[in-house]
Amino acid sequence: MKLIIAITGATGAIFGIRILEALKDKKEIETHLIISKWGKVTIETETTYTVDSLILMADCYYSEDNLAAAISSGSFKCDGMIVAPCTMKTLAGIANGYTEDLIIRAADVTIKEKRKLILMVRETPLNAIHLENMLKLCNMGVIIAPPVPAFYTKPNSLDDLINQTVGRILDNFHIELDTLKRWNGL
Repeated sequence: MKLIIAITGATGAIFGIRILEALKDKKEIETHLIISKWGKVTIETETTYTVDSLILMADCYYSEDNLAAAISSGSFKCDGMIVAPCTMKTLAGIANGYTEDLIIRAADVTIKEKRKLILMVRETPLNAIHLENMLKLCNMGVIIAPPVPAFYTKPNSLDDLINQTVGRILDNFHIELDTLKRWNGL
């Protein structure tokens, strides 16, 4: 399996980081990482991770300016893409086909090749433009997955909430995480 992981500048870089951590030891999964300029700033502001440490977790890394990267072509075979977190700017670019950088181009290719695209959108409150862009993409089959906490799991820490959210995202690719607690009913 090959997955493209993109981290943009919205708050919540830890979600993209945790996805990389969950996948780094899975030999059957090849990760292709892109980090936007503001994603790098957010990583350094919100976490103790360095951009270099994340690059080392991925199998391949691409600069957001490299529109000649392998992942910018539909001929690059992959199983899908996750943008975690996804800014409203990135959402708007994807929704309107404005492929100004590799993240938006790779997402555009993912859509045109009918592969799975998951956007962990981060903004609140949402305005009509945000909602229209999400609806437009949802109607194309894109999965809009804001990182909303699940309290039925009775989390003991922020890590529990992050791991649950990441587990639900990776469920979309049939990737099982031991940290995911499933609802078993009442």
